[in-house]
Amino acid sequence: MSQPRILALVGSLRAASINRKLAEAAVQTAPEGVEVTIYEGLGDIPFYNEDIDVPGSVPAAAQALRDAVAAADGLLLLTPEYNGTTSAVLKNAIDWASRPYGAGALKDRPVAVLSGSISPNAAKWAHGDTVKSVGIAGGRVVEEAHLHFAGFGERFADAHPREDAQALTELAGAVAALVEAARGTLVSA
Repeated sequence: MSQPRILALVGSLRAASINRKLAEAAVQTAPEGVEVTIYEGLGDIPFYNEDIDVPGSVPAAAQALRDAVAAADGLLLLTPEYNGTTSAVLKNAIDWASRPYGAGALKDRPVAVLSGSISPNAAKWAHGDTVKSVGIAGGRVVEEAHLHFAGFGERFADAHPREDAQALTELAGAVAALVEAARGTLVSA
């Protein structure tokens, strides 16, 4: 297998998002020989609409996401919790990557879901909804790679997650589990 490629999709568009910072820390924890890339441009993708999902006319931003997902060996999804569920931007990315139905770029792709918020709930509702959406959309959820981060306000108030040894250890474990799942998929394919 060539160098494994993991694509991180961050469900928050806010530049200073802790979920974005967790993705940056995950890039840092990647095992040697593994490439983890944070996808840029989720905010440019129009809401999924079957009327504009027409071969040859798919919006460029949506096609770019599909191509990036198809080129990745696994996906790392980072979800905040907005009003008790996953963000619209992440759900929209899942919707675009899952089409065409039954043959989308997400089909059989190993996916790890990380959730986090300022609350003690650690965005577990958003996590559950994201896992459900990915599974229905055809992705292969890697349960061993799940993480939940609570209390962002206190835990990461004065430091980036890359400066938190426990967070780095947890992220390294999640990325390693996702990479192993991706290798298993490619070896058996």
